[in-house]
Formats: sequence, structure tokens, C-alpha cells
Amino acid sequence: MTWELKNKISEMLAKEIGAQCFAPGARRAFAFLYPNSYKVGMSNLGMHILYQIINGRGDTACERFFLPDNRTLAEYKRTRTPLMSMETQRQLNEFEIIGVMMSFEMDYTNLLTMLQMSNIKLRAAERNDKEPLIVIGGPCATFNPEPLAEVADVFVIGEGEEVINDLLDTVYNAKAEGLDKEAMLLRLAQIEGLYVPRFYMPQYDADGNFTGMEHDARVPATVKRRWVRDLDKYPNTSAILTSETEFQNMFIAEVARGCGRHCRFCMAGYCFRKPRARNFDLLLQKILNRPAVSAKVGLMGAAVSDYPQIHELTAALIDNKVPFTCASLRADTLDELLAQALARSGQQTMTVAPEAGSVKMRNIINKGITEEDIYKAVTLAAASGMKNVKLYYMIGLPQEEDCDIEEMIEMVHRIRRKMDEVGNKGELIISVNAFVPKPFTPFQWSPLCNTRVLKKRFKMLEDAFKKSKHIKLLTESLKETVLQAALARGDRNTGRYLLQAFASGITLKQALKNDRLDIEELAYAEYTPGAPLPWKHLDMGFKEAYLIKEWENAKAQRFTPMCFDGCKRCGVCGD
Repeated sequence: MTWELKNKISEMLAKEIGAQCFAPGARRAFAFLYPNSYKVGMSNLGMHILYQIINGRGDTACERFFLPDNRTLAEYKRTRTPLMSMETQRQLNEFEIIGVMMSFEMDYTNLLTMLQMSNIKLRAAERNDKEPLIVIGGPCATFNPEPLAEVADVFVIGEGEEVINDLLDTVYNAKAEGLDKEAMLLRLAQIEGLYVPRFYMPQYDADGNFTGMEHDARVPATVKRRWVRDLDKYPNTSAILTSETEFQNMFIAEVARGCGRHCRFCMAGYCFRKPRARNFDLLLQKILNRPAVSAKVGLMGAAVSDYPQIHELTAALIDNKVPFTCASLRADTLDELLAQALARSGQQTMTVAPEAGSVKMRNIINKGITEEDIYKAVTLAAASGMKNVKLYYMIGLPQEEDCDIEEMIEMVHRIRRKMDEVGNKGELIISVNAFVPKPFTPFQWSPLCNTRVLKKRFKMLEDAFKKSKHIKLLTESLKETVLQAALARGDRNTGRYLLQAFASGITLKQALKNDRLDIEELAYAEYTPGAPLPWKHLDMGFKEAYLIKEWENAKAQRFTPMCFDGCKRCGVCGD
């Protein structure tokens, strides 16, 4: 261990407001691990919410761990020092429970790195009763835990606010009773929202194709998602403020969760149903009582402009001289009042997400906005004083053709001309990413678009805008797209190859190739609706028949209206 490592952590901790530090031994120790940088992890509101709940129990100290930067990581490895916590600099391998927030597939190897450097065995089957229990939650755990099933002892399926206390109580009681790890895991497997993979055995045919999931008779055949019915029972704001995050001391407040717009590509829209709004009075009170160091407030939600009292909220913030910003807005719900409120609060860029450039593609994904909606939003932005417009698009969506990219290009040029017409001389920023199919969406059966096609279509966009002074194109690298797609819909075998690759210091692609398998085949796989899928033993609350119907609606370009009170279409609200 070096003083340099401890000093770096102490310096970061000194910049924080709101961290809770307890003397070692005063409480049970829970390690909260985010497998990415401090800057990214501390920008995740879910981590803040669970940090408050765990520390609020009175018997547990929640201590945070992040992936060190390259220089610090090298120093950890040089000195053979296990990863240390932010709060007390305790080593990760000293904690009885390690909770992991897994938000991105590309962070899987970061998790393996953090465990290995802390001398923690990567495979759950190799960790004994005295070694840390590893619990993985977050979006990736919810929609497809299988690629990490050999690493995790337990997965949280769904939202963690309610299940975290059940999990901790069960672990503490099991240890007090002297139960061994197997018995404790069996008890955990009975809790709704907890998936213990050792009791579920994937089945394969002679060709290695997944055929289904068998389960131990002592555990449920399907694992139900746990979700919060009453959001106001739990925290919804930043627990810790620091200048070292993406938002720099911004006080983040969740206004709503879930989205009822039925965009067919969106995992969050399906796995976090039903749409729920925070109580206006409680929300405003928390914002007004925020720490003084936080000058600006960030309103967060899948569809902030769909919040039922968005006008009352933004008006109250302006009346109280609270600067605020919003996540991406829907062009069809942006109106004059909201645009003016954002501009008066200092927001310089209006951000909307058309997602697709042609009417056909917007119908396929069920986006439900028109080009006229975007023109209206551009006009409102200019009239209110917002200088820039940012648009999010995807390419490689199901049934997309080159002509759809050409229509996107024409659409962007029309929007630029509209900005000029209404006197908006600011920048038009176009952010374009490749679509990656995700489980529990109507597009879960669809393959990743071939990267050769994606490269060609990105080139079409680059050529179209490279001479435009006031159009800025942002595109992602395709280097990791195939890997992300393979992991997003991977099975337990995919995870085994990931572990092999990590142990050998090679890529997943190379590990698969060594066994004459092709990572592209995983990413480009097309499934038949109704066929066995590695995540089919998980229950998100909606019927598979609903996803199949939405897949058929997509192919027919049929529109699905948004959720409404009393709706029984998907099944989530029927429980």
C-alpha cells in the first residue's frame, strides 16, 4: 500500500459534500462498486439513492469503490494493493457483501479487473462462506444477467429500493443462524426480485444452441422483477455533491421513472414500466432544501416533459431563482412555457431525440413525433433565446435502408434551414449511434446491423455534413459495437468465454475464435419469436405475446398509443 493511493482518495473525499463515513467496526460493511470511473459512477443517480437507503438502516455502512484512472490503476498493481474504499480506505476483499451497479455491457471487464486486483476469486462457485458475497444490480442485471452468471452470487432483477433491505436482512439473519453459503443463497432465491444463478441450469443441444433453462425444484421457475409502486417512499436526489462529476455539483432530482411511450428499441421503456411520477410538493421541497453549494438542479427522468406538473415545477423553480436543466425532451411536448423556463434558467441547448430520419423508420420504432414537431421545437428554442439544437439519432435499426439515411440527411438540412429562418444562428449538433438490440424489447429478436453496412452509412452522414459550417456531426466508434451486441443478448456460455478471455489477456473475439466460434454470429443472430432465449426465465411483468405483437406492429409500421390509466395491454399494470 502506498501513501500516494490513500492521499488521492482523501483528496477526492475532501471535495465531497454529503459522504457518510463510519468507523470500521461500528456497522456492518457493504461495498458499493461502480465498474467505471469516479466521474461516471458519481453521475449515476441510482447509486446515490441506494447509498442513502443503506446508510439509513442504522446497522450498515455503505462504502464506494470506483475503477481508478490508468495512472492510479498502475500504482495499485505495482504495489499489489487491493482496491480501497472512498470512505475509510478499507480494502474491497474485507467486505462481507459487494454490491455492483452494472449499467453498461462494456463495464463487464472493468468489474473483473476490480475483483482480480483485490484478490477476490472471479467465479462465484470458487468463493467460500468467508469470502465476499457479490450482488449485481442495475439495468444490465435486470434485462440479461446470464453473461455474468458465473461471477455473481445474486442478481437484483428490477429496482433496488425495496429489495436491498430484504437482501441485507436475509444475509445478516442467515449468518446469525450459522447457515452456510448454499443455505443462505437458497433463502435469498425465495425473495421476489432476487435471482441466484447457481440454482438455474442453462440447457444446450448438440450444436451448442440454447434450448431452455432448468431450475432447482426448491426455487421459483421464473424470477419476477421487483419494482417500486410508490416512488415517494424512497430518496430521489443526489446524496453527495462534488465538482468531480459529469455535472459538477449539480443537484440531480428524479421527477419520474419509467416511460409509457412504447418506443420499440428502448429497454428502459419496457423494463421500468409502469410510468410513475414523483409528488410535486415533496419534489419541490427537496430541491429548495438542497445544499447551498449546488447552484444548479438537474431534472431527471425518461421523459421529463411528460411529468404531469412540469409547468408548475419549472415556474416554481424560476420564482425561487433556482437554475435548472432537463434531460432530453420530446419535441411534441415542448411548448412555449417550458422553452421559456429553460432559457430563463440559462439552458443554451435544446436537446430532442427524433431517433430516426425518415417517417417510415419513426413509425417502425413507434417514436410518435413528426418533423413538424421538431420545427416547432426549433422555433420555440429560438424565440426563447436558446442558441443551439442537439438531435439524437440511431442507425442500423430493423428494416432500415440507405434511402432512410438519405432522408435523415435531408431532414437535418431542412432543420438547419428552419433554424436560420427563425434567426437561430447557433450550432446544430447531430449525435448518431448504432442501434444495439436489447432483451425485453420488441427488437430483441432482431440482429445487429452488419458493421460493413453501418460504416457505409456513417460515411454517408460524414460526407453529407463535412462542409456544413453550422452542423456538427458526432458519431461513435464501431470498435465495441459488436462486443456490446454479443454481450447484451449473450448466454452463460458467452460469459464463460469472457472469463477465459480475461484470464488469458485476450479479447472475447479471440477466445471465441479459439473454439471456432465467431463473435459476429452472436451479434448478428436473428431469433424467431417464441424461441428459447437466455433471459426467458425472468419476468418483467408483461406478456411475451405483447412483445411479439409489437414486433409485428413494427414490421407493419403500426402506431401504438402511449400508456393511459386503466390500460391492460402489456400486463404490467394488471398485477
